[in-house]
Amino acid sequence: MFGGVRFGGTLGIESAFDTGFDHIALCAGAGKPTILDMKNGLARGVRAASDFLMALQLTGAARDTSITNLRVRLPVVVIGGGLTAIDTATESMAYYPVQVEKFLARYEILAAEKGDAVVRRAWGKEEAIIADEFIDHARLIRKERETAKKEQRVPRVRELVDLWGGATMVYRRWMVDSPSYTLNHEEVEKALEEGIHIAEGLSPVDVEVDEFGHAESIKLARMEASDDGRLEDTGEIEHIKARTVIIAAGTQPNTVLAREDPDHVHVHGKYFEALDEAGNVVDPERSAKPSDVSVLTAFEPDGRAISFFGDLHPSFAGNVVKAMGSAKQGYPVISRVLARKKPTDISPDALIETMNDALRASVREVNRLTPTIIEVVVHAPAAARAFKPGQFFRLQNYETHALRTEDTVLAMEGLAMTGAWVDREAGLIAVIALEMGGSSDLCAMLKPGEQVVLMGPTGEPTETPGNETVLLAGGGLGNAVLFSVGQALRAAGSKVLYFAGYKAIEDRYKVEQIEAAADQVIWCCDEAPGFAPSREGDLTITGNMIEAIAAYGRGELGQAKIALGDVDRIITIGSDGMMGALGRARHTVLKEFLKPGHVALGSINSPMQCMMKEICAQCLQPHVDPETGKHSVVFSCFNQDQPLDVVDFEGLRQRLGQNRTQEKLTAQWVDHCLKSLSLRKTSG
Repeated sequence: MFGGVRFGGTLGIESAFDTGFDHIALCAGAGKPTILDMKNGLARGVRAASDFLMALQLTGAARDTSITNLRVRLPVVVIGGGLTAIDTATESMAYYPVQVEKFLARYEILAAEKGDAVVRRAWGKEEAIIADEFIDHARLIRKERETAKKEQRVPRVRELVDLWGGATMVYRRWMVDSPSYTLNHEEVEKALEEGIHIAEGLSPVDVEVDEFGHAESIKLARMEASDDGRLEDTGEIEHIKARTVIIAAGTQPNTVLAREDPDHVHVHGKYFEALDEAGNVVDPERSAKPSDVSVLTAFEPDGRAISFFGDLHPSFAGNVVKAMGSAKQGYPVISRVLARKKPTDISPDALIETMNDALRASVREVNRLTPTIIEVVVHAPAAARAFKPGQFFRLQNYETHALRTEDTVLAMEGLAMTGAWVDREAGLIAVIALEMGGSSDLCAMLKPGEQVVLMGPTGEPTETPGNETVLLAGGGLGNAVLFSVGQALRAAGSKVLYFAGYKAIEDRYKVEQIEAAADQVIWCCDEAPGFAPSREGDLTITGNMIEAIAAYGRGELGQAKIALGDVDRIITIGSDGMMGALGRARHTVLKEFLKPGHVALGSINSPMQCMMKEICAQCLQPHVDPETGKHSVVFSCFNQDQPLDVVDFEGLRQRLGQNRTQEKLTAQWVDHCLKSLSLRKTSG
């Protein structure tokens, strides 16, 4: 078994067959969650069930030794009536005490070490309110546990959680008609025993937010069934208090592979296209026990084939029992297909050796580029071969190898890491991280030879057309992406004007690579005296990105090699504030310098967890059409390069702040842990 491999990224259909595999079985299960069309549907406090459950299971947020940040406030409202909604409601109730008790334990140690005021200094007004909410609840839970111990009884923690609002499932029909009840009514009974509330006949209208933009309550329409069984809105409105809203409204099959590799696999409706054993397109029975089992979806000329199962297949979608049945019924088909094919020449031992080399990622070296930026060079041949400029990776250290101290396992959350450069021949890929406190600080602790999880590449490659004039605008860490994009653009025949921006002089890195990425570089720095260009023809300014572009357009910086009016395309990567400002400035102070109708794209770094393309929905990014005002969403882990004019940057800022109260405490806690291991200097 090989972990951290995303099929379609690290390894694809062609590379799998080239490696020596005779058959590919697709068992990827559920994919894209249903996104509800409601006002404030992406406000802070609103999550997809996939996001919530994955944070618990994939990154271990529910363990008291973990540094994973997952914020849940009470009351919780779960929208949906399936088994996933049941799981989400019960898990949220179980997670809340773990969350607040862990928060309090770390807070008290830090406060004793450096003072309450110092710990709290990192929090803004809203964050302090949430912190106090968690601390108060944790202390009440602690008191209840102490009392229960004295009285020799089970602590009544569930009653406390319920007192603070507990968890309520909201379903638009009636529970006796719900998927959870019809599939497994015992799950519903158990949920009720655990204190879950159920609100029937209610359909969500919008999420109501507080003064900080955080979910406060949910507005619902009362529904009733007509004589023909259809739901009708009665016109009655109800409000349920909800500090956390989790959407469990169903998913679509995970057919992203068909968009990534349309030459090999196709979809029919929601599912992969089905073939019979002769290679003819068929329409499978919508039955879990079909008379003809059609689990093939593609054939190669030499007899190699691809099959699909479970939620990917119209006969077997719906639940784990059907998925297991699909394997039982489908394996004879695979056996017959393999029996007709001549085996590949590669031996099993040789195949395993090849896979071990290609897929087991290990650290080659860790380089400090600036006081806050780390470059991690990883030996990962398959990832290196697959990488294209603009793509990124998901990096984690293995919990087995993680440092341990202070009852804490220093295992990273999944970090979205910029792909900077690649050496395909040597099988090396370099990723860049900004030390922001918490998991990102652990990148510097990685050791040469240490095995890591490097999933990807993922995301769409940045479009690098030839014969265009392109302006690149990079802020800080964003330059790690842009220099590879710029080099690809120049190789394709485009002219590149590069504005490289930094807050401080010490923040600059990879100067030679940036120079190689551009016909002309304008070095921008907020800190005086700024940079002195090392290459003839490059320019410099002390000021921000907008000031730099405007000054360049006015001819104030020196000779311009590329006129702004010739720019066909703008690509920017940086903070949400910088990209938002540039997006707006194109229509105001920069408008006179720029070509009408130019393309302007920003690489949007939404919060990301799974990075498997349209799975967990943590990376949802709101868009607003500037002409119609229509709202929509995209998955940033799939479509990170987005038109600047439609990106809702305030929505992005809100999404990035989902876990901020805990993130700021975790940053201090990780610093404390590293100091306890003598891996970081203590103050003074």
